[in-house]
Amino acid sequence: MIIFRTFLFFFVFTATTKIALMEEQTYIIHMDKTKITDSDHQQYYQAVIDSITKLSSQEEEEENKTPTPQLLYIYETAISGFAAKLSTSQLKSLNQVDGFLFATPDELLSLHTTHTPQFLGLQNGKGLWSASNLASDVIVGLVDTGIWPEHVSFQDSGMSPVPARWKGTCEEGTRFSISNCNKKLIGARVFVQGYEAIVGRVNETVDYRSPRDSNGHGTHTASIAAGNFVNQASLFGLAKGLASGMKYTARIAAYKACWTSGCTNSDVMAAIDSAVADGVDILSLSLGGRSNPYYRDNIAIASFGAIQHGVFVSCAAGNSGPSRSSLSNAAPWIMTVAASYNDRSFPTAVKLGDGQIFEGSSLYSGKKTKQLPLVYNRTAGSQGAAYCFEGSLVKKLVKGKIVVCEGGIYSRTGVGEKVKKAGGAGMLLLNSEDEGEEILADAHILPVAEIFSFSDSAQHLWTAVKEMYGNQNNAARIFQLKKDIAGVYQDGKSFIEHLGKLKHMWNELDPYRSHTIDSATLLKKAKEDKIFQLLSSLDPTLGKYTSMSCPHVSGLASLLKSVHRDWSPAAIKSALMTTAYTLNNKGAAVADIASTSTSKSATPFAFGSGHVDPENASDPGLVYDITAEDYLFYLCSLSYNSSQIALFSSGVNFTCPKNAVLQPGDLNYPSFSVLFSKDARNMSVTYKRTVKNVGKIPSTYAVQVKEPTGVSVTVEPRSLTFKKMGEKLSYKVSFVSLGGPTLINSSFGTLTWVSGKYRVGSPIVVTWL
Repeated sequence: MIIFRTFLFFFVFTATTKIALMEEQTYIIHMDKTKITDSDHQQYYQAVIDSITKLSSQEEEEENKTPTPQLLYIYETAISGFAAKLSTSQLKSLNQVDGFLFATPDELLSLHTTHTPQFLGLQNGKGLWSASNLASDVIVGLVDTGIWPEHVSFQDSGMSPVPARWKGTCEEGTRFSISNCNKKLIGARVFVQGYEAIVGRVNETVDYRSPRDSNGHGTHTASIAAGNFVNQASLFGLAKGLASGMKYTARIAAYKACWTSGCTNSDVMAAIDSAVADGVDILSLSLGGRSNPYYRDNIAIASFGAIQHGVFVSCAAGNSGPSRSSLSNAAPWIMTVAASYNDRSFPTAVKLGDGQIFEGSSLYSGKKTKQLPLVYNRTAGSQGAAYCFEGSLVKKLVKGKIVVCEGGIYSRTGVGEKVKKAGGAGMLLLNSEDEGEEILADAHILPVAEIFSFSDSAQHLWTAVKEMYGNQNNAARIFQLKKDIAGVYQDGKSFIEHLGKLKHMWNELDPYRSHTIDSATLLKKAKEDKIFQLLSSLDPTLGKYTSMSCPHVSGLASLLKSVHRDWSPAAIKSALMTTAYTLNNKGAAVADIASTSTSKSATPFAFGSGHVDPENASDPGLVYDITAEDYLFYLCSLSYNSSQIALFSSGVNFTCPKNAVLQPGDLNYPSFSVLFSKDARNMSVTYKRTVKNVGKIPSTYAVQVKEPTGVSVTVEPRSLTFKKMGEKLSYKVSFVSLGGPTLINSSFGTLTWVSGKYRVGSPIVVTWL
């Protein structure tokens, strides 16, 4: 099992001793493409390796002890440079190589539906799912744990030949051959050198040294983005229906760069570089590390190269929220995706011996239990029994009884397996406080009621459980309510940058996914090539929160790419952002499951631009487009130096303009973030935006503004009239502080351009420091 907490391996290098000089480690070396003189990059970088070997050897007292550098990867499409295993002295020698920019230590990154398409408004034969739109060839590349090619989601019957523009390949390896690829799964590649340089050779008793997926995460994400239609899919009878990806006719290319202990930056960079060269249209990465400045963020650098080649990049936001500035993949050219609930739940109830009934959830599909004794903590076993730790439950105490377990330590299904192994007949799983108001449903192998709420009702349940010792009503029974009912979704976690832009987020939870289930008991009930698992994106065994949200947006982006082949990645992102909504399916403001305040209503810090609406995104009216040069000017506004800019300029001799007034807030981004000092009064900030007409002509848009508390907002002009398709018009927005907040540090508003059916919305966030 992979634990989805961001864990990074940082290395400290010193030159104080010979031992330090001799140490080897993997580095990602960024080179200035304009300084590379040899068209044969393999030959050029080998010459660089040879030169630094010679230079570093001259500094050593004993030349024969200098380790030989190992060249792992050459990057030449999305980025420029290479990955190599170097000693500290060899790394130091790179400073003498013309064109050397930066070297960053390699690190381990963490991995971060029958119903979901309908939940998002997609209908077979209509709109984005009409035959003409689905016929367009779009290739979705997924950098993940590989793929299980035999799964029914990846069948290719009825599909046209592989597009001639495809340059990728299908690599052979353990239990994977060329024949495993088809007209659906058109490419599968492996990137393992960086991982093995840090962790050691892949243990083939637990993973496949091939594109085959032993973990399920990559199969899971691929099926969500582009899995084919599957009739009569269900989880052992629950939630029967059609299962499909967001664009079920898209091609899939799997790039395996994640392994048992995680994914290294060097492998991920190689996968992105290869995917862009192969010809993917969409890149989906449900992985990441902690936030860094963009010039120290290898995924940001590689993704910038991808969007320069017209590739849309979607990444998971990570699972470290809700603390401020805790998301991954924050670069503005990346589509960063958060998580929410969809509109279905699978309620299961527990009735205590005194008649009290408490509602939870579960995907257990068996019979209800009889009324059975409850055991908890010391009545269930030894130390750790409250959490049902491995070996803590005593069989003679729990056999035939319902065991109460506190969650938050192990995976939820894993806790159930421990209870069943000890002889328990059922489980009452109580969530931990830091899980807030999450309402989850997991596929258990015994009757379970998961109580995921710190509401008053749940508090009463806690009280009842903790007071049950010696109580004659110390009994309970677990039963299902309805198998599938509508619920209210809630959004995930986001953050606001301090440099004038609000990061975009989206969300999906509880959909069907193709997956090879990790429970041995469940595996006995289904074949690996047919199985489906109803998993929440909050499941810690497969990347809670955002891992499974990300490929939803990747798939939706491929739908928009089918309809608008000429749209840039920024235009697609703008369409998804400006048409997003922030009300739940009952018309109320979405709630924030992580909120600790008295108000549970979410803010743009939680939902970003809102919940994605793909059909409206296909016809957004206006888009905020951004060119690669615009992003470079944005980096200039962050005071990046020439070497830092060269990481992104991809061989173009770009220099920041002198004496120009540049501010981050002028990036043509479809949101607004403003900073004021707490004592500021009448302080003014003005941003410029340009919108492009992609809707009806002629058309006139009028602006509607909901002002944040404590701020006056002025828009000039207040209307925009477009006479032709593709026409661009600009406007300015001025924000004036009226004196700062009283009880809060941030306030929120919206700016919306309205014309007939079109509503082009942007969130506004004002923060006082």
